[in-house]
Amino acid sequence: MDRLLDARELAKAYGSGAKALRILDGISFSVSKGEFVSIVGPSGCGKTTLLMALAGLMKPDSGSILFQGTPLNGPSPGISVVFQDYSRSLFPWKTNLDNILFGMIRNPSMSRADKRRRGLELMDAVGLKGFDAHYPWQLSGGMQQRVAIARGLAAESELLLLDEPLAAVDAQTRADMQDLLLELAARFNQTCILVTHDVDEAVYMADRVVVLTRRPTRVDHEIPVDLGTRRDQITTREDPRFLEIRHDVMAAIRRFRAEVPLAEKA
Repeated sequence: MDRLLDARELAKAYGSGAKALRILDGISFSVSKGEFVSIVGPSGCGKTTLLMALAGLMKPDSGSILFQGTPLNGPSPGISVVFQDYSRSLFPWKTNLDNILFGMIRNPSMSRADKRRRGLELMDAVGLKGFDAHYPWQLSGGMQQRVAIARGLAAESELLLLDEPLAAVDAQTRADMQDLLLELAARFNQTCILVTHDVDEAVYMADRVVVLTRRPTRVDHEIPVDLGTRRDQITTREDPRFLEIRHDVMAAIRRFRAEVPLAEKA
């Protein structure tokens, strides 16, 4: 596989001097083109901080990020982000279609007609055919997140970063959206990095799981998810290998949690 992204010894702290709060402490990992990588770790370890650095939205204090072999020093048209809070990331005054078309704003080579055609195709792909003239506030939470995902895909970026995109939807919608994301990633050959607190979700969706330590955060280990490309909410989750990987990840996170002083847990 072609290497798409390299994170090398990333460090980030908030504040300075003796009161500085170290968040990231030398994180290194790579992502290849076409991979779906999940990042998990104990609560508060800096997963979102890491994702913002990978998006070029936050500069690390030290270390480097190479995207397609070039240093990443800011936002890149090759990287898109789907945020957890869809209600704040979508424009309420724009229709659902116009929200999706906004994802193509950095593609001046496409005509307005081609963008509209592409937008309608994506609405169909995420199961929202016929809702193009509606507004986000007229949709359920799960449907709004589908619009946000379609907008991320509309940019036709090389890398899609997913920051807890399904955390705010109900359990059944979450399962449906997991399958939808996997289907879309395969259909559009989309490289994805998913940050999630849900260990089952991380294992179910990924080709590889990156497990982070507690703060100050490093990569503890990585686990290849050798469960094939076709996943099923029932049979995959009952697969002994799925349960083995889930146990590995859960045990690591519980161990990191146990290491936290009681004062920090409160």
